[in-house]
Amino acid sequence: MNSETTAPVTVLGLGLMGTALARAFLAAGHPTTVWNRTAAKASSLVAEGARLAPTIGDALAAGGTTIVCLTDYPAVRDLLDDAALEGATLVNLTSGDSAQARETAAWAEKRGARYLDGAIMAIPSSIGTAEAVILLSGPRPDFDLGALGTVSHLGEDPGLASLYDVAGLTMMWSVLNAWLQGTAMLKTAGVDAATYAPFAQQIAVGVAGWLPGYAEQIDKGSFPAEVSALETDARAMAHMVEESEALGVNAELPKLIKAMADRAIAAGHGGEQYPVLIREFERAG
Repeated sequence: MNSETTAPVTVLGLGLMGTALARAFLAAGHPTTVWNRTAAKASSLVAEGARLAPTIGDALAAGGTTIVCLTDYPAVRDLLDDAALEGATLVNLTSGDSAQARETAAWAEKRGARYLDGAIMAIPSSIGTAEAVILLSGPRPDFDLGALGTVSHLGEDPGLASLYDVAGLTMMWSVLNAWLQGTAMLKTAGVDAATYAPFAQQIAVGVAGWLPGYAEQIDKGSFPAEVSALETDARAMAHMVEESEALGVNAELPKLIKAMADRAIAAGHGGEQYPVLIREFERAG
């Protein structure tokens, strides 16, 4: 991987995230070329030392690695469809799904480009810091993207970065929704969100500690009830539903959790440990 800060880079797309990416490269000393459909958006970056490419062809001809950060994958294909991609290295950090990533990789490689797909697990203001996590998949990069944050290469499959992205969002929204459920319940007793938050955070950290052991059970396909059996957990889930309904709080989330457990128990898994519910998540609804 090239760690020289003199390595040139081009950034296509200057929305909030694209601008943050270009600014991080400039701050790290990379000669940075930028392009955006609305050229005026590049003015602040040009003032900081970026070169504005008047056309896509000019941007690609600048050499080095080309970072693409647009609204979606169709926009990427539309933008580059008539461009000369032979010999180009494209790192696509546009959000999308794994099928789109694999299709775009095949499309780019057929055009003679070296293609990596990626996902940005960060907000624009954190780009350029260690807190910004950048996921890459496809051929191992030969350009150092460390200027952007903490970079992880996940493997040769170009769809992996998008899959990790969606899996991470699933975790994020599930944790937040669980916290909001608990917050709504406690508000009925006059407990505000700020008071509950530290307790909820402690619970979340504790549960996160269970993941490696639970992952081992899932990978082995064996779920001995070392801590608690699913049928015991289901009784606590019933209390969660009943309490929500009694308080006049939305019970959709606890009902969903219990419904999945009930199906697993009906399938004969009541005596096994909680991660046996992977069977429910693996099947189509």
